[in-house]
Amino acid sequence: MRLIKYPFFSVINDHAIAYPTPINLHYAWNFGFLSLICLTIQLVTGIFLAMHYTPHISFAFNSVEHIMRDVNFGWLIRYMHANGASMFFVVVYLHIFRGLYFGSYAKPKQWVWVFGIIILLLMIITAFIGYVLPWGQMSLWGATVITNLVSAVPKIGNYIVFWLWGGFSVDNATLNRFFSLHYLLPFIIVTISLIHMALLHQEGSGNPLGIESTFDKINLFPYFLIKDLFGLIIFFFLFTLFLYFFPNLLGHSDNYIEANPMVTPTHIVPEWYFLPFYAILRSIPHKLGGVIAMLLSILILTILPWVHGTEIRSSRFRPIYKFFYWTLVTCCLLLGWIGGMPVEDPYIFTGQILSFYYFFYFLVFIPLIGKLEVFLISKYNII
Repeated sequence: MRLIKYPFFSVINDHAIAYPTPINLHYAWNFGFLSLICLTIQLVTGIFLAMHYTPHISFAFNSVEHIMRDVNFGWLIRYMHANGASMFFVVVYLHIFRGLYFGSYAKPKQWVWVFGIIILLLMIITAFIGYVLPWGQMSLWGATVITNLVSAVPKIGNYIVFWLWGGFSVDNATLNRFFSLHYLLPFIIVTISLIHMALLHQEGSGNPLGIESTFDKINLFPYFLIKDLFGLIIFFFLFTLFLYFFPNLLGHSDNYIEANPMVTPTHIVPEWYFLPFYAILRSIPHKLGGVIAMLLSILILTILPWVHGTEIRSSRFRPIYKFFYWTLVTCCLLLGWIGGMPVEDPYIFTGQILSFYYFFYFLVFIPLIGKLEVFLISKYNII
């Protein structure tokens, strides 16, 4: 116990050992810890990959093949990084949907939620520029399509695109600056994640009942650490299943063809974790409108603490909200499916309906459902 007198060990004790934790937390609260594990995996494997990667259009593709074939355990590191990105998004999306279900965004934890959404946005940017680095067909054309969207910004759009590219097309300068940003952004994510956790520990963890209480709390260690370790074992089982048996299942086969600016792939699609946002982008027939809608589909999550229309947080006590919550989950899954389909009817029309519902849910349903529930409780003592 003498070690606690030192500042470093005191911080460890206060935030990782003796941190007071609500006694009724269940396994849905594991995803925050698993997100930290995924971030660590991406950082470590990314550093080792950068030691052997060459950010040049003439050598990038071959350097990735060199890592896979010649570097000791290079195939393992590369597959851990590629599949680790998918696992990271799975865990973070589940973490966000858990927050939506139990009202974790409500005051006084509004800034914990906002910083969490900022982390998601940075993850999306980091993953996108990382997808360009292998310099396969989908890397080149995906980068060309997405960066071209910036040209929709009035007056200065084309200048921004030229600045992003470092020239008149996605070329060597683009690959170099994307590599630099891909190496830098994860450390920014780490910094904001620390702020995210500091704000959480300042306000205290939520719980499935959605109530604030200073009672019925126990130490994080050893009780919830055991729970987190059990979740970690299940996570590693699923992770290694993809890693050793289906390492290319979540990728695109065209990215194993070296980038060729003279040949356009038949169907350009981003990675699976971008597909819902890509579907929203495609659903708007106007280029600038589509870009704005795609950005708003992420940023709209930050307004939830201020449009939340009731003091009741948890869906356990909000059956009306719970029903519409599952319609949102269904909507997001269908948007992901639409994003991977060709740009033709009926996929375009279906995507437009789903995109409309997505925004309608956050801008209309969230505040109205809260007020309706408050009215039913106060007037008839029912929901």
